[in-house]
Amino acid sequence: MTKLGFIGLGIMGGPMAGHLVAAGHEVSGFDTNADALARLEAAGGRAANGVTDAVADAEVVITMLPNHPQVEAVVLAAGGVLESAKPGTLLIDMSTIRPETSIEVAERAGEREIRVLDAPVSGGQAGAEQASLSIMVGGENDDFAAGLPILEAVGKTIVHVGPHGAGQVVKAANQLVVGGTYALIAEAIVLLEASGVDAGVGLDVLAGGLAGSRILELKRKSMVAREFAPGFRIDLHHKDMGIALAAARQADVALPLTGLVAQLVAAGRAMGHGSLDHSALLKVVESLSGAENKE
Repeated sequence: MTKLGFIGLGIMGGPMAGHLVAAGHEVSGFDTNADALARLEAAGGRAANGVTDAVADAEVVITMLPNHPQVEAVVLAAGGVLESAKPGTLLIDMSTIRPETSIEVAERAGEREIRVLDAPVSGGQAGAEQASLSIMVGGENDDFAAGLPILEAVGKTIVHVGPHGAGQVVKAANQLVVGGTYALIAEAIVLLEASGVDAGVGLDVLAGGLAGSRILELKRKSMVAREFAPGFRIDLHHKDMGIALAAARQADVALPLTGLVAQLVAAGRAMGHGSLDHSALLKVVESLSGAENKE
């Protein structure tokens, strides 16, 4: 049993904290949402009254937050994780943020003898609920080995991809591929339907051939049905595409298709679809083609 502090009990963090409780760990969690704290208590965890309370006695601290400003506020600010955690604590940041923030957190934590991994995840809400997340981890080898038993309680594919910040770069690559795939499936649906072809049948064929993908496997039926209940919101994918473009600039490489997909995602947000699932890129492509809203 490990004493865990868990900060961020939202759509992703809540189920993950519950799996850690079920795995036998002692979890103290904090979130600004009272309902999230109540769900943790119902699962057998302890609702902390703040960041300091959650992490003061923890051996491992996990953060699962929306973006780098929240990570900086929770980890780096006065009264945050670095001030409250004891030396030797392992901090695993599972948020999706800028690589440079992950590197800064690791450097600042090292000054306080706190170990750090950046470990963003892929798999969305379903992956969090099923403990089947893919986790890409940046950090030191020994710290990865220490954190692996914890990560195994929430994920299935767990890979050490490099030094601090590398996990965030791999997550950025994941998100540009996911966004591009959704955009192309959306275009396929628009083309099939405009040509008088049953899009559901057409995508069934595509899913069984070289065009097949995990997204086609899981989302083709809901996309054709125009069901866009969020598993991963366009608002969050918009943030992630910004991270991908910034990483490309930092690496001095051109990612032209990523730039186009980022604009499609931004358009979806500007059209008021930010709270919908990222598969709602179909609505953007339909709009560009003058198609009627078939939701």
